[in-house]
Formats: sequence, structure tokens, C-alpha cells
Amino acid sequence: MTNQHTIAYIDCFSGISGDMFLGALLDAGVPENELRRQLALLDLAGYTLSATKKSCGSIAATALTIETEENHPHRSWGEIRQLISTSELAKPVQETALSIFSLLAEAEAKVHGRPVDTVHFHEVGGIDSIIDIVGAAIGLEVLKITGLQCAPLPMPHGWVQCAHGRLPLPAPAVCELLQGVPTYGVELNQELVTPTGAAIVKALASHYGPMPAMTMAGVGYGAGSQELSNGQPNLLRLILGTTRIMAEAQEVEVIETHLDDWSPETFPYLSEQLFGLGALDVALIPIQMKKGRPGFLLRVICDRASALPAKECILSETTAIGLRFRTEQRWTLPRENGTVPTRWGAVRVKKVTTPAGEVLTPEYEDCKRVAIAHGVPLKAVYGEVARSQHREFKGDT
Repeated sequence: MTNQHTIAYIDCFSGISGDMFLGALLDAGVPENELRRQLALLDLAGYTLSATKKSCGSIAATALTIETEENHPHRSWGEIRQLISTSELAKPVQETALSIFSLLAEAEAKVHGRPVDTVHFHEVGGIDSIIDIVGAAIGLEVLKITGLQCAPLPMPHGWVQCAHGRLPLPAPAVCELLQGVPTYGVELNQELVTPTGAAIVKALASHYGPMPAMTMAGVGYGAGSQELSNGQPNLLRLILGTTRIMAEAQEVEVIETHLDDWSPETFPYLSEQLFGLGALDVALIPIQMKKGRPGFLLRVICDRASALPAKECILSETTAIGLRFRTEQRWTLPRENGTVPTRWGAVRVKKVTTPAGEVLTPEYEDCKRVAIAHGVPLKAVYGEVARSQHREFKGDT
């Protein structure tokens, strides 16, 4: 089964900050009046927001400016949580904003060695950062973006001055937030990734790397507030597109091992165990091994979550003393399980959607059941299914 989804790719060649991300969302099509309307649902006053077009490296972008009457009060995580959760914002917007702030609170607590509930935000507790984060959540909901992927993040060096004093770059909170996220070093001594930008990426991005396969539908550029010393445009690019999301894993782990001292009569049992652990496919291939001995290549395909149990099963149930494994992408056709009527009753089939159209594929075990129960040739059951009309297909509910 597949569904059409709107996704976005964060192309952060010059880093990311909260205002750059929100500016990119506005540039990609979020109506400014709708953003203002929803932000007004927060009990937050004393600020003016303006979005203007500017040219950055000959590329037109949206620059977001937030002017406040306050000087960054030290709001606590509890105060911010209360502000958002008691507002009239839609629940998905609240949940997205709170997930970003939650990561920020945990990172700040870790850096400063304090319990999460006692953390008081400094820069990220000001009105401008609240607007950036809540505005990002609003923009994603308005554009109906259901998935975010992100390029690896550039890490500069040097120092930055903030409320905590002089801090090394990348900022400690950024280093804490981006654990597990692909990054690379650049020869710049200016801040490229802010804690707010890092929290947005960590909270919302599901994958990191090259731009995913998509049908491009729009692009937005958000401008940063500083000029970069190397002359490159200080922009964040947000690329929107549509994709068909499969209801099954499209990134899989392939596990292999060679066996030359193992009895293949236990293979059916091994297969049952592996499929029970979530394997997607199991194959045993005859090969000729060193010194001319016959052997087998065992190949198991599974999703990443099932990989460790599958490896442990192979090492427990075979004579393998080592495994090879790699991550691969796969492309599977949309399919739906169901039944079609025959003279012997309903028979289970798969309806597969190919580039050339839909195909009904009989399920062997069910056809076998019908053939034995009614004393007819198996091929007769297959022929009956082949003559079924697609309109007779009844999908599982």
C-alpha cells in the first residue's frame, strides 16, 4: 500500500537557525497572514514580526525579523510548556513545538549539569525563539508536510558570545543536540548552526543525506542575519516535493554468510525462525567454496529494527562464525491483500499495482487448500483466479 505525501528536504549548505527555517517556510508558500493569525493564539505580546525579500548571493530569499520589547527574559522550560500547551493552537502544532523545546531543554540541562525541570532558557527563551519554533510548527502544518529529511550539517570553529559568556563553536548545546546526526567541518569561524536550528533538525528530520527521490513541487529560501566571511550565500534552502511512501521498509539490511559445514535439512526451521523475527526474505544458494567443497550462501533481508535478532538467530542456528551485512535501498510495488470469488469459494490473492496496471497474484497456500478440499487440480484453481475480474477483488479490512 502507498500514499502520496508531501515531504521537504532541508538543504543546509550554510547551516540552519530558527529564523532561517521559518523564513524558508514563508518563502515556500506559507501565507504570512496565516502565520500571524495562528501566532496570535499564543499569549505572547511585545513583538513585531516582518518578513521581507532580500537578495543573497544573487538569490532572492525571505528574511525574517522579530523585534521585541524585552531583553530575553529567562523563561523556564515549564513556563514555555505552559504557554504552548494552554494556547488555542492546533494539537499537532503544539506537539511539534513542544518536541523541539523538549530537546532543547534536555540539551541545556546536560550541558549545564542541571535537572531538566530547573532549566531556564536564555537566548532560546526569548520571544524571538518562541516565534521561530512555534512558527516552524505552524508552517509545517499549513504546508501539510508529513516528512522532513536533511543534508549533513556544516560545523564551524571559533567562538560565539552569548548569555552564558564566550562559548566555543559549535556551541555546546548544538554538539549535544546533534549526536547521531551526520556533520562535517568547515573553515569558518562564524556560527552556522544555532541551538534552535539544531533542535528543529533533530526533532523533525527522519533521515540525513542526499536529497530523497521526490517529484519537486516548490522551493523556499530563508536568509540568515549575518554575512559569511567566505562570500557564500547565507541561505537555507527548503525543497518541497511529493513522494509515494510505502507501508513497508524501503531501506533494508542484507545479511550474508557462507556455510560449508552445515546440514541444510534444518533450513526450513531456520527460515521459520527468521521470518518470525521479522525477516522480509530468506534465501539459500548453492555455491562452490575454497578447496572445491560445496557450500551455501545464506542471505537474509530485513528491516533495520529486525537486524540484530536475525543475526543472533543465524549465529545460534547455523555453524556460521561470522556475518557480513550492508544497508541497501529497495523499490517494491504497491500491493494489497484480499480475496476473489471462485466456484469453490473465496481464494486469497495479492493485488499488485505495476507500471503497466494491476495484476492479481494467487496465494499458493490458499490455492493448495482449495485444491485438496475439493479434489481439483491445483492449476484449475490458478486458472479460475486468473479469470477473475479486478472489480471482484475484495481487500482485507
